[in-house]
Amino acid sequence: MDARDLATFEAVARLGGMGRAARELNTVQSNVTQRVRRLEETLGVSLFERSRAGARLTPAGQRLMPYATRVGALLDEAGRAARDDGAPRGPLTVGSLETTAALRLSPLLASYVRAHPGVDVVLRTGTTAEMVEGVLSRDIEGAFVCGPVVHPQLVSAPAFTEELAFLTAPDETSLASALRHPDLRLVILRAGCSYRQRLEELLARRGVVGLRRLEFGTLEAILGAVAAGLGVTLLPRSLIGPAWRGGAVRAHRLPASESRVQTVFIRRRDILPSSALLAFQKHVTKAETK
Repeated sequence: MDARDLATFEAVARLGGMGRAARELNTVQSNVTQRVRRLEETLGVSLFERSRAGARLTPAGQRLMPYATRVGALLDEAGRAARDDGAPRGPLTVGSLETTAALRLSPLLASYVRAHPGVDVVLRTGTTAEMVEGVLSRDIEGAFVCGPVVHPQLVSAPAFTEELAFLTAPDETSLASALRHPDLRLVILRAGCSYRQRLEELLARRGVVGLRRLEFGTLEAILGAVAAGLGVTLLPRSLIGPAWRGGAVRAHRLPASESRVQTVFIRRRDILPSSALLAFQKHVTKAETK
């Protein structure tokens, strides 16, 4: 089985047609068709259902697709490893929780880029679930997520420790009184947010379950909704400092066992980290120990 045949198969499957794959691969359609047919003959199965609308995977093609994707990723990684001479350079894509990006990463990324001008950094933000999936799928090299993370394919290292606070409207004098509201709502980010899960667990321990949810796409929108009295939320205390010090929201302290949360940096266990990634992790660790 030829790796180039697998790469051609993957392109046809992803793009849905021989012609579209030929344009991406910078070749003629007959070459694409020939490679796909040769792969089908080698395997003894049909991989595509062909029609005027394009090419659709057969059950056999669906089973082969994950392996073709993994082979392509492995070849890319092999090339990067061979070219990596130990000097941090080239692309580096890292992920982060939106809260971590807002709290921690701007000065770290700025100083890292100054120290390593040959590295082109791309930062992607999202929920813990989205970041874990991004690392597992090799879309990002590493990510800051809410710990702990236990996964056989991932390595994690401590990065930051945050103190969480329960946020309510400014006129709520205590957490207990806020939780007695009959129309209490959770103001949260989308599913997969680790703070959302912790908030629900925190409330469940206090006998508060089954609450309605208001989902927002940004931290600013969440703070605005809480300030307006639409509901309650849970966020790192340092992140909402200007909001609660200015009286826009009230931050209620929690016991240390509930408020302390560790942000960890994860990467795949089976991939040799690039020099750019190793330098980035070292830079973060050095900044935190100052």
